[in-house]
Amino acid sequence: MKFFLDSAKLDEIETAYEQFTIDGVTTNPRHIMMSGKSITTVMKELATWVKDKNLSGVSKFPISIEINPHLSTTEDMVTEARKVAALCENFVIKIPSTQAGMQASRILEREGIRTNVTLVFSPAQAIWPARGGALFVSPFIGWKEDNGEDCRPYIENIVNIYKNYGFYGKTEIICAAVRTPKQIVDCAISGADIVTAGLAVYQESVKHAYTNQGLGIFCNAWDNTKA
Repeated sequence: MKFFLDSAKLDEIETAYEQFTIDGVTTNPRHIMMSGKSITTVMKELATWVKDKNLSGVSKFPISIEINPHLSTTEDMVTEARKVAALCENFVIKIPSTQAGMQASRILEREGIRTNVTLVFSPAQAIWPARGGALFVSPFIGWKEDNGEDCRPYIENIVNIYKNYGFYGKTEIICAAVRTPKQIVDCAISGADIVTAGLAVYQESVKHAYTNQGLGIFCNAWDNTKA
């Protein structure tokens, strides 16, 4: 399973790349807003960063960039996506899981512009991006579990549908809005291709109270043993 960082902050991306060897980045308008920078500035910084790291190209390090969410027609989405994709060869265009969005994704994929169909909340929604050849589909986890749903069956159903009909490995499943280490494990067990989470979630995933307890015991033994 691959790991993407859900952020638009360059310092977080750098930390996650160096410490957790992340495989890509996902952004959205909220992340860009929280960075305190303009959309144009963030996109330029990301384009420069992958070039400096010698990671140019979607296959090396995909970066999902969402187009203007106010756009509601296929034509407007395609026009905007072409402009964003032209800025960096690493950019994968995030398209909403709507009827117009699905059509836009199909058109863009035929043109060689890779897409990530996002805001997917059901297995039924996940079928159409795969049929249209999208590079990624992003079923959301955290939002559903915040409302009392268990997302393991939801992800397992998408994985099984993709395996049954030859989509698996062609359209990669990104479990999005992952908020806890347990959700990372659930996605891995369910067979998802990718999880995307914030840096704090990855940092939390390497912690355990027994690890700290064990270190304390070993440090005490070390200090009370002759060299």
